Amino acid sequence: MIHILDLEFQGIDHAIASFLIETSAGPVLIESGPYSTFPAMESALRQHGYKTSDIQHVLLTHIHFDHAGAAWAFAKSGAKIYLHPFGASHMEDPTRLYESASRIYGDQMGPLWGAMEKIPGDQLITLGHSEQLTIGDQTFTALHTPGHAQHHIAWELGEVIFTGDVAGVKIGAGPVVPPCPPPDINLEDWNQSLDILLERKAKTLYLTHYGQITQIDSHIQELRAMLTDWANWIKPKWESGMAADEMTPLFSKYTADQLSGLGVSAHGAKQYEAANPSWMSVAGLIRYWKKKNSQGQS
Repeated sequence: MIHILDLEFQGIDHAIASFLIETSAGPVLIESGPYSTFPAMESALRQHGYKTSDIQHVLLTHIHFDHAGAAWAFAKSGAKIYLHPFGASHMEDPTRLYESASRIYGDQMGPLWGAMEKIPGDQLITLGHSEQLTIGDQTFTALHTPGHAQHHIAWELGEVIFTGDVAGVKIGAGPVVPPCPPPDINLEDWNQSLDILLERKAKTLYLTHYGQITQIDSHIQELRAMLTDWANWIKPKWESGMAADEMTPLFSKYTADQLSGLGVSAHGAKQYEAANPSWMSVAGLIRYWKKKNSQGQS
């Protein structure tokens, strides 16, 4: 049984999800969410008859704050945290990760993401690509799926895949859009990861932002198109020397007009912005083009 837990990020519904899977060895959680949403997590777990201390296995898709920020709180109660090898050192000592984010978010760091504390190394379990993890009567397969982040895993469970951010952000009946924060955005890797998802022939994708997708082929086709569209919008402006601060409001209007044109309501636009802030995609895609340029690629 899979339960979608709405973490009500910033008081906004359907922005960040966590997934509760019931197994013969007890409950498993995919995505901890940020620590700022821990009260909502506690409330959601209570609705299913669990306390946070009942969660002894937490699977992370990657270590960004909206997916992994509260993992340490579960580890305090003895939970094992499963993640990509590239992310383990940052969870064992998140000092650099937190300080780097604090320089970006400033005094909003606490309200947005909450605290992040160290996790003992012996509670951090890393898995290689295609490696399996059996908990009770359920077996998960770790699919290394970079593009959004180098340390990204999509977790396969039977005929479903929990996709983190690699399958994009789609809220309700709105369009799918690509979350493109720095520093790891790589379009080539991302498209290869989407190929991996298609190859698995899953029947359902579970998106952290937000919910279930069953029309997988068309969803991924739309995501590829939007990723290309956004990257190609950024490229000429960056090449012309436009600064990120100048580009961001233009990109925000561009994406807001896209959403509005596709029938997304004003509340829906807030949900999308909470799940996928426009300025992050500007920064991430500029960094992508800079890397391509430094490597002599067009």
